[in-house]
Amino acid sequence: MNSAAKIGYPLFAVTILVLLPFLTLLGPGAEFAFAVIIPCLALAAFFSGFIYRIIRWAQSPVPFSIPTVTGQEKSLPWIKDDKIESPGNNWAVTWRMFLEIFFFRSLLRNNRADMVAGHRLVYGGSRWLWIGGLAFHWSLLIIIFRHLRFFTEPVFMPVTWLTNLDSLFRFSLSTLFLSDFIILTALTYLFLRRVVSPQIKYISLASDYLALLLILGVVISGILMRWVFKADVDAVKRLAISMITFRPAVSPDIGLAFYIHLMLVCTLVAYFPFSKMMHAPGILFSPTRNMKNDSRSVRHINPWNRPVRVHTYQEYEDEFRKPMIAAGLPVEKKE
Repeated sequence: MNSAAKIGYPLFAVTILVLLPFLTLLGPGAEFAFAVIIPCLALAAFFSGFIYRIIRWAQSPVPFSIPTVTGQEKSLPWIKDDKIESPGNNWAVTWRMFLEIFFFRSLLRNNRADMVAGHRLVYGGSRWLWIGGLAFHWSLLIIIFRHLRFFTEPVFMPVTWLTNLDSLFRFSLSTLFLSDFIILTALTYLFLRRVVSPQIKYISLASDYLALLLILGVVISGILMRWVFKADVDAVKRLAISMITFRPAVSPDIGLAFYIHLMLVCTLVAYFPFSKMMHAPGILFSPTRNMKNDSRSVRHINPWNRPVRVHTYQEYEDEFRKPMIAAGLPVEKKE
């Protein structure tokens, strides 16, 4: 598949998803389908796919000790070991996983090589990728946490605090959330990186662009719904609370912009367990990250090894003792 098709097909799919909610203009029946039935199907696909992937990963055997390390392993007391890059106990593994999950520490390693002045090889990390990934994931977490206000009444105090902290800038009656600006900037960088860089463009798949375009669609539709195409926030909250209480009630005042936003969100949620986005929980099951590097202190035996008949040296010497003595080879027992 060429580069144009890799981007064109996902872009066409997202365009169709944006146009589908226009069917809500047909009447209450279509509104109920987009407001209740499609979100329920998306959640069912999400939880079933998520649980299936987690069970498969949990059941996968890991017979070898294969942690990825870039530091000195714990050995003799007088040799200083690297407790993060080569964790030797559970606490070190926990700390390493924490830094990886919340701060993407592996992106700061020297994983890029460049030729400087035509003859000097210099290694470096992916600093801009680290900043973009960190900005995107933390902003997404804040946005998801902010949306909890639609599902509770009264709103939890930490949600209110975070919302006030995120909305430092106010223009007229609308609020500019810093997380919206940061995530849009980060997503734009991550998308352009796949388009501009020849190496990243070559290894990118249509599924990679689909995930990025879906998230971009969700973010852009949410921002437009706040600034341009106004949605009835009270009606949206009534719908959200009615859904979690299993008494769905769709208001005719919600607006088309909300259904476009919701359609993109539902597609992203349903697609999540079957895409590379499952790296979020998947990192917890990665043996290269969650294992201790204790191969010098603990013997790791492959449980897949079949029992074999072993011919010991003692048996070998008993069988060939006389020829060995005749050839002048040393033996443990003369007779």
